[in-house]
Amino acid sequence: MRPVPLCILSSSAPPRVEHGHDPELFVQIGSLTKPLTGTLLVRLAVAGALDLDDPLERFLPAPAGTGITLRHLATHTSGLPRLPPGLNRRDPYAPFDAAALDALVRRLDTLTTAAPGKDEEYSNFGYAVLGSALAAAGGAPYEHLLNEYVLGPLDLTDVTSAPAPERRLVARGLFGRPVRPWTMTGAILPAGGLWATPVAAARLVTSLLVERRLGEPAPSWQRAGRLTWHNGATKDASVFAGALPDGTWVLVHRLGGAPDTTDKIGIDHLKGVA
Repeated sequence: MRPVPLCILSSSAPPRVEHGHDPELFVQIGSLTKPLTGTLLVRLAVAGALDLDDPLERFLPAPAGTGITLRHLATHTSGLPRLPPGLNRRDPYAPFDAAALDALVRRLDTLTTAAPGKDEEYSNFGYAVLGSALAAAGGAPYEHLLNEYVLGPLDLTDVTSAPAPERRLVARGLFGRPVRPWTMTGAILPAGGLWATPVAAARLVTSLLVERRLGEPAPSWQRAGRLTWHNGATKDASVFAGALPDGTWVLVHRLGGAPDTTDKIGIDHLKGVA
């Protein structure tokens, strides 16, 4: 079995980099994008561009009366399913562009599986909708707003949807050839399409969860007891990030293997130093 490239950055040990990983190259961070989208939501609220409890139809052509708010989208309580309908298998998000999202938003009332605020169901679809609403509220593309309100204030440049090909680190296939990653630059971007160097991703964790340079952590972060965390996974990449109230933190990224194992590595690391 081919060894899985691994990178662990933390507050409690020297960097651990194995099997060809490189913390200075860009990797897909999957749903670790979501806390950045949530942070953008909060920052736009502070700037007066929106309120977290604004109805979705204030910003997008959703049917009136769905009851879905921006907060519902951020906390996975919108009643929307996990994935948008109509995805393919090989590169699932490639056809999911702005036009496809707009068409779904216009019939959103037919796609909900529960009343808003009733149940929590993790939803990539919901975060795609949220990102589109934030772009409308801020009057600029999602990534432009993310740089202006989140990444810029944190002095972070190594986070992007489209890093230069020569600076990308991707998994290798059976014969050592680079595996083509999923296309996630369309409407799914705010849910899981960002790339970052592990060094930059670790700085995000410390800036947002430990130093709290932009205020209290956004509602997008997951919480389990004392732990504030989020993970992410794409076709061949997975990440886990978490922090404890005492400032202990960890960032784990792997290129291949089961995402659950990536989570376990991060949680075990925190348990070992807590």
